[in-house]
Amino acid sequence: MTGEPLPIEAQPARRVPECHGDVCITCSDEAVQVRVVELLGDELALVDTGSSTEEVSIALVDAAVGDLVLVHAKEAIGVVRD
Repeated sequence: MTGEPLPIEAQPARRVPECHGDVCITCSDEAVQVRVVELLGDELALVDTGSSTEEVSIALVDAAVGDLVLVHAKEAIGVVRD
């Protein structure tokens, strides 16, 4: 082993957090389910909370306009799939 990093194609895929229901599995706290209404760039999105719109980070998920995402501490932590 030379201590050099592996080439990108040889590195394991990054695991994206997975959420079930309305619970964040990383901290067992509740996450809020919201709908993405606009992608803002810089890994940010505008989401509809049902009572207002808020800006959240979508850096950890692959979300698109119309997707339902679970948000915890202004960070989308999972996309809700049917």
